[in-house]
Amino acid sequence: MKMIVTGVAGFIGAKTAADLLDRGFEVIGLDNLNDYYDPQLKRDRLGLLAGKPGFRFVEQDVADHDALLALTASEAPDRFIHLAAQAGVRYSLDNPQAYVNSNLVGFANVLEACRQNEVPYLVYASSSSIYGNNSKVPFSEHDAVDHPLSLYAASKRSNELMAHSYANLYKLPVTGLRFFTVYGPWGRPDMAPIKFAQAIEQGKSIPVFNNGHHQRDFTYIDDIVDGVVRVSCASPVQGATLDAGVNDPALSDAPFSLYNIGNGTPIQLMDFIATLEKYLGKKARLEMLPVQPGDVLDTWADCSDLQRDYGYKPMTTLDDGIARFVRWFREYYQ
Repeated sequence: MKMIVTGVAGFIGAKTAADLLDRGFEVIGLDNLNDYYDPQLKRDRLGLLAGKPGFRFVEQDVADHDALLALTASEAPDRFIHLAAQAGVRYSLDNPQAYVNSNLVGFANVLEACRQNEVPYLVYASSSSIYGNNSKVPFSEHDAVDHPLSLYAASKRSNELMAHSYANLYKLPVTGLRFFTVYGPWGRPDMAPIKFAQAIEQGKSIPVFNNGHHQRDFTYIDDIVDGVVRVSCASPVQGATLDAGVNDPALSDAPFSLYNIGNGTPIQLMDFIATLEKYLGKKARLEMLPVQPGDVLDTWADCSDLQRDYGYKPMTTLDDGIARFVRWFREYYQ
C-alpha cells in the first residue's frame, strides 16, 4: 500500500511515517520545512526515516496547488494522510495569514488533489481546540462546536466542514482526527513539555497561565500514532444511516467521519509539571499568570467512538511517557 503523508518532518508526521514504513508500506513524505520552529529538528526527524526502505521525501508546500496535484497524480496513492498545518494557538494571534495559507488554502488543495486523482481515502488532522470552552465534558464528537476561541481552532473546524462538502459532493471518503495535547520524544519546542523542561534545567521561571488551573488530555505520541495508523490502514468510511432531521457533527450520509484521539484522562497542569520535576530531578520556578487570549481552559477526550470502531486504546501512563520524554530530551538537547 502506498501512502502520501504531509507534514512528514513534523512531530506526529515523522512518527506516523516510521510506523507505516515498519509495517512495509511505501511512504511519500511531504514537508516545506518552514521556520516556525528550528528546521534542524525537522531535518533530524527526517534523518530517522532516511534509511528506511520505501521512504521518499519531497520538499513541497501543500499551499502550492499545481505541485500538489501533479505529485498526487504521479504517485496515485492508496491513502492520503494530511498532517501538515500551521500549528499553535498563540502564534495565530500574531500571524493569522500563515494559518490562512497553510490550513485553509493548503487543505483545499489537498481535497482537490484527492478528488481529481480519485484517491481512495483521505485521513486528516483536526484539533481538540475546536471545542473552545465547551462546558460539557468529556468532549464528544457529537457535541456542537460553533464557538472557536482562536483562528487556529476556526481553521481546523473549517477543515472539517470543507471535508464534509467533498465527501457529500464527490463521495470522497474522509476521516478527521481531533488530536488532543500530544507529548513525547521529538516533540515541538513551542509546546509545554520542551519549554518547561528547558526552563527547569536552566533554572529559569516557567510561565504558568490561568494560575495553573488548566487541565489537558495529555496523550503520548505512540498512542496517537497507533490511532492514526489504525484509521488509515482500515477500509474507507461508508457514512451513517441517519434519521430525518438528525443534526450531529460527527455523522453524515456521506462517507465522512470524525473522531477524538486522545488519552481520555485529563491531567492537571500542575501535576504535569510535578512529573517533569520528578524525572528531571529539579524543582521548577513558577511564574503564575492570568489566562491567555485564545486558550481553552480544559480538554478531555471522549474516545469511545474510536475505541468502538477501531479498537483504539491508549496504553502509556503519564509517568512512563514523561520518563521516556526526559531521556530523549537530555540526549538530544544536551
